[in-house]
Amino acid sequence: MLEELKKEVLEANLLLPKHNLITFTWGNASGIDRERGIMAIKPSGVEYDKLTIDDIVLIEIETGKKIEGRLNPSSDTDTHIVLYRKFSGIAGIVHTHSRWATIYAQSGRCIPALGTTHGDYFYGSVPCTRKM
Repeated sequence: MLEELKKEVLEANLLLPKHNLITFTWGNASGIDRERGIMAIKPSGVEYDKLTIDDIVLIEIETGKKIEGRLNPSSDTDTHIVLYRKFSGIAGIVHTHSRWATIYAQSGRCIPALGTTHGDYFYGSVPCTRKM
């Protein structure tokens, strides 16, 4: 079922370690078929170098129920579902644990506005995280 969507999601997930955007098995990519209301997502805890198309899990967006896959979906599945429900223009989501973005966020420093494009979408500095 939905082999093309599963293939796209597999390929997106395989790019994450290639570009050093993940740590261990953390992070994932998902995609959605809006006509069918089905999301494809990486399973939880599977090493990227062992990930196959048969591992990709299909989830019904309306109910959140797994409709295909032998493994458990990502622990971030609920977050992906909320985003797909709330923002109809989203076709895919990538959640990474990029070393550099994580380090910057943990510094407690906001991202300053460095150009007009930033100002078109966000007024002022972008907050990264609250103090931990």
